Amino acid sequence: MSAWLAPTWSAPDLVAVAREVESAGYDGIWAADHFMGNTGTEERSDVALRDCFSVLAGLATAVPRVRLGSLVAGITYRHPAVLANIAATTSDLSGGRLVLGVGAGWQLNEHAAYGIPLGPVRERIDRFEEALAVLDGLLRRDRTTVTGDHYTVTDAPQVPAADRIPLLIGASGEQRMLGVVARWADEWNTWSTPEVFAHKSAVLDEHCERIGRDPREIRRSTQAVFLIDGTAPGSRSPVVAGSVAQIVDTIGRWREAGLDELIVPAIRDDVGPGRELLGRFATEIRPQLD
Repeated sequence: MSAWLAPTWSAPDLVAVAREVESAGYDGIWAADHFMGNTGTEERSDVALRDCFSVLAGLATAVPRVRLGSLVAGITYRHPAVLANIAATTSDLSGGRLVLGVGAGWQLNEHAAYGIPLGPVRERIDRFEEALAVLDGLLRRDRTTVTGDHYTVTDAPQVPAADRIPLLIGASGEQRMLGVVARWADEWNTWSTPEVFAHKSAVLDEHCERIGRDPREIRRSTQAVFLIDGTAPGSRSPVVAGSVAQIVDTIGRWREAGLDELIVPAIRDDVGPGRELLGRFATEIRPQLD
């Protein structure tokens, strides 16, 4: 079980809560990679967010045990060679605990506000696949050459990293994106309910079988909005609400569908409610999962 900390919190709060969840037995800490809050359209948000990799580099020296990961880095923000170098340095600072989570990019308002090209879905996925070829090469091979429509890298040396950095891809699209996961990912993440997770996991298995890859090689994680003792309101994200017993049952159904890691999003604007949720998961829910 891992915690997803909010990029709206102050730096001291991020460090304090990270230390609390590590002491409480959480296995990982994740950070989002966005510039502003999502409105679902190109409408701007007044909620500015902290930089994902600065947070992870800071936590790398503040919490010594848990895995640390980006959930997920939008490839549109950084050239993949720049991202590879950032990841390698952050990994070394953490002693090899970084998971590099990446995605094709999707949030409309931040791209519009900051003048970052997003493009139609097909173009995003084409660009993402080229970026993955660059990342995979720079993180895994002595020399990398990629000549594409979006990126050109010529005989570039491997970035310096003491440990192999797992590559996580956040994706839900069944036709192309889960095929991209099957080809490139060490880990896969998606928002889900147990039923959605089971279906998409089966589709991912089919993509793996199509290219001759053992689907068991891909570690699988998910998250939802959790409301303990609450009811599910309308939301763009999957919501799991109810008693502690009901939430434990839901987590059990995820596990039956092949889940490896549950991520608990504490992404509330104020640190208090997020801290409370993570505390209740640690004291009331996790003991029933062991």
